[in-house]
Amino acid sequence: MKYVIGARGSQLSLAQTNWIISELTTVNPDTEFEIKIIKTKGDTDARPLFTIDQKGIFEKEIDRAVADHEIDFAVHSLKDVPSQIIDNLILSCIPKREIVNDIFISSDGTTLDSIKSGATIGTSSLRRAVQVIRKRSDVIVRPIRGNIETRIKKVFGKEFDAVVLAQAGISRLGVDVKFTQLSTDDFSPSPGQGALAIVSRTDDSDTIKMVKKIEDADSRLEIEAERSLSNYIDSGCRFPIGAYAKSNGDEMILSVSAFSVDGKKSLYVTKSGKKNDPHSLGKIVGEELQDKGINDLAINWRKKVEEWNNQ
Repeated sequence: MKYVIGARGSQLSLAQTNWIISELTTVNPDTEFEIKIIKTKGDTDARPLFTIDQKGIFEKEIDRAVADHEIDFAVHSLKDVPSQIIDNLILSCIPKREIVNDIFISSDGTTLDSIKSGATIGTSSLRRAVQVIRKRSDVIVRPIRGNIETRIKKVFGKEFDAVVLAQAGISRLGVDVKFTQLSTDDFSPSPGQGALAIVSRTDDSDTIKMVKKIEDADSRLEIEAERSLSNYIDSGCRFPIGAYAKSNGDEMILSVSAFSVDGKKSLYVTKSGKKNDPHSLGKIVGEELQDKGINDLAINWRKKVEEWNNQ
């Protein structure tokens, strides 16, 4: 049996897709796979991500190809997949999650704590930007686009003094660069960070059965808790939050952080619940965040992004 997989053309996307193929081939030795590269809005629009008023900018075109039977399934970085996807599609597999931490890369090995005042730090994420400012209000945070290698080159080319990235991407690409790992206490990751997603058609039972063989049960439940929370409070590129669920025996702990635009106000909620009911845990955390005023933070974030877009 041969399957056609949709993926972006970036080195990271291809590395992730080839890793998925390797894992699937191990447990499905009689299968063959072909990668079809599909360009997405996120690949062709060079604006900062938070200025693009569309969810799923790195996956929508690929998922549409799945829905239209042009490809059999898609491979995505899970944090790029909106909490609501096309109706006849399903997150059919979540393999074992990579490390969730963000990392700090500078040309001379300087850390976030020790980098000079006024240093220019690049990130593509509003969440990371506000987390950096909360730690170091004396540095300058600027948007940065491009693939991982391009962003790192901009640091060593002195265009930026440092950059903040996800450790999972560095690991999957095998990039040989020194970095400082940032604590999830200060840099709570984006919902789904470090995980991959396979998206298939809901009626394609053969494909779903085939890819399910590489699913990691704990990773699936943790991701479901984070996505449930994200969907409940409607977070995304224009309203960044940090959310990290971790299994512990039969229990699961979900920790969430949200900040005001200037980083001066913060909300933190940590709750535990039954691991096999991640949606309830996400809802409970979402309700407590609403009680604490997260909707006001969301409104202010979206207003600020509109102001930036109109400048």
